[in-house]
Amino acid sequence: MKKALFIIIGSTLIACSGNAETANIPEQAPKTEEKVATPPAQQGGYVDLTYAAESSVNAVVYIKVTQMGKTHKVTYRDPFEEFFGDFFGQSQRAPQQREYKEPDRRGSGSGVIISEDGYIVTNNHVVAGADEILVKLNDNREFSGRIVGLDANTDLALVKIEGKNLPTLPIGNSDNLKIGEWVLAVGNPFNLTSTVTAGIVSAKARTLGANGIESFIQTDAAINQGNSGGALVNARGELVGINAMLYSQTGSYSGYGFAIPTSIMNKVVADLKAYGTVQRAVLGVTGGDVTNYIDSEKAQGNTPDLGTLTGVWVNEVNEGSAAAEAGLQKGDAIIKFNGKEVHKMSEMQEAIAQLRPGDKATITWLRDKKEHKETVTLKNSQGSTKILQEVDVDEMGVSLEPLSAAEKSRLGVPYGLVVKAIRNGKMQKAGVSKGTIVLAVNDARMESPEDWENAVKTANQSADRTLWIKAIAPSGRKQSFVIDLNEK
Repeated sequence: MKKALFIIIGSTLIACSGNAETANIPEQAPKTEEKVATPPAQQGGYVDLTYAAESSVNAVVYIKVTQMGKTHKVTYRDPFEEFFGDFFGQSQRAPQQREYKEPDRRGSGSGVIISEDGYIVTNNHVVAGADEILVKLNDNREFSGRIVGLDANTDLALVKIEGKNLPTLPIGNSDNLKIGEWVLAVGNPFNLTSTVTAGIVSAKARTLGANGIESFIQTDAAINQGNSGGALVNARGELVGINAMLYSQTGSYSGYGFAIPTSIMNKVVADLKAYGTVQRAVLGVTGGDVTNYIDSEKAQGNTPDLGTLTGVWVNEVNEGSAAAEAGLQKGDAIIKFNGKEVHKMSEMQEAIAQLRPGDKATITWLRDKKEHKETVTLKNSQGSTKILQEVDVDEMGVSLEPLSAAEKSRLGVPYGLVVKAIRNGKMQKAGVSKGTIVLAVNDARMESPEDWENAVKTANQSADRTLWIKAIAPSGRKQSFVIDLNEK
């Protein structure tokens, strides 16, 4: 039987589009709380985890999300009238339209309060697409939550509730975690609030072959459905990771859980607060672990000698990238990033994920077993060092409404949004005019204004930050538009 990867989602909202159960450049990720963690007490040769458990349960919240079902208009004709109308000499009436509303979708997960004024970190898959967010604290207080920002690449999201003097967790340094160190997983599995399980750090910088940036902390602390977005806490009571996934054949815990390290979380939170979107630095290489490259070559009867048995093997260097400017070439083996040894690709990804475009980084690599070292300026995915601001849907400059039944019939399309008004903005600059019918954006069907808003939000988080629009001109001619959100 093949093993399957299960992203932890709520027991209800399994089919909800990835949902569970959505200035000045900061010098570094801000510390949300200056709490001093209490060292774990040693009693009789074992680590006392009671302080860590008691201090963390109050800062871990239950998150309930609701995604409202869409309303569709369905053309309906009475089958009896259609069959008997002419037989009795009666003229058939025009088809009737009825509204059909999809059922609301609900789910749940966990989150961690990281500031006394109500900022909460959770998983992207817990809240993405949610229309309503209910946050329940351990003391049974309930708050309405709003999404500050989402990042699908790291599966992290930032939610805000309005409160004061809320319980928080001090944020620890996940880089200091040791294999074998005791940790707690705190969350709300199966709607069982304030559940604490204990285990050890089984591995670091683990990859699972999913999408996005992967450098997970692996733990054998029990993580189940509903734990998503909950806290991974060390024995000192410090937050060191956000629980995200389990690896199981059944969808329930079987010994492997994975958390996103705080080293990545801190940067994502800072960016979402400051810009509404994550500022992602890019080195500009593709490749993989040196160990995998060596194994692949040996399988073909070759005996490669890179001068190292660990590191990142470079397969391709993107033109104009920071790596290209440093002089990296195919076949090189990167062994250090910013002076720290990297043994595999996931470790380098984690290090890069903590930086922004415009930041400098030192790369050390081997070529023909000789060491080379260069300091480069990292760029974004567009090849510049600019900080990218989130584009609000209002900046697009259009008012959109669903097509009427008559317009759908005239155009021969089952869906679409008509531009009712247009003003100065990105859509007008791209050549869109009043009366244009928007059919799809980035291959997503446009059936409601909410679909349009979601398309813009998703594009903000994408690597290329581009809207590919399929449309019909007021004249009936097919059109297409490309809008780069990075352009002013």
